[in-house]
Amino acid sequence: MVEIKTDAALDAMREAGRVVARALAAARDAAAVGVSLRELDEAARAVLDEAGARSPFLGYRPSFAPVPFPAVVCTSVNDAVVHGIPTAYRLEDGDLVSVDCGAELDGWTGDAAITFTVGTPRPADLELIDATQRALDAGIAAARAGGRTGDISHAVGSVAHAAGCGMPADFGGHGIGRRMHEDPHLPNRGRPGRGYRLRHGLTLAIEPMLMAGGRDAYRVDPDGWTLRTADGSRAAHIEHTVAVTDEGPRILTLL
Repeated sequence: MVEIKTDAALDAMREAGRVVARALAAARDAAAVGVSLRELDEAARAVLDEAGARSPFLGYRPSFAPVPFPAVVCTSVNDAVVHGIPTAYRLEDGDLVSVDCGAELDGWTGDAAITFTVGTPRPADLELIDATQRALDAGIAAARAGGRTGDISHAVGSVAHAAGCGMPADFGGHGIGRRMHEDPHLPNRGRPGRGYRLRHGLTLAIEPMLMAGGRDAYRVDPDGWTLRTADGSRAAHIEHTVAVTDEGPRILTLL
């Protein structure tokens, strides 16, 4: 069931979104050559603790997962697309890093992700990040009252296709609010004019995941969580929680 939020609920989600943005900024600031992925998780965890927020990631166990997720952020490096577990791996020069984070504050949830390079960037990685950001921007621009979820999906997918990138077909965005994952599901491909009607108070996590090799195939690591490109190409993941309003899209996970 899709829950339409009141304006007061949107304001509460905005506060949760600020915590997410601060946690992601802390993780990015901590990232450097030689820093472990666990240290990025620790940096984000400190922000959540200071804000009195709970992590919806920590202990989360969907049906596909063999174990509960053990951290407050996902850290996906190079060919990892999403859901990477923070480990003792130490970042190397030129790594491409995606960090995904959520926060629950006063009963409302925010969810966002960023992708960045560490040390000396590869030009191709910067192009991939740019394409992923443009796909997200297009999806957000399509999140307008009176439209359909398919408009958002089509906007995201069109940018990815034009950039020659693949996307994992089984994964996409989602509704969000009292819980991290709510209805409706939001594919990263779709037909305009189709799907759930967008109305004031609908909140969505829009999250393009682009794979540079152009294929949609992926594989799952033995940890049961980490998704990797099947061809070993690099991947990027950028996400915002967005509210549909009569005045236009409202991004809830900005600083």
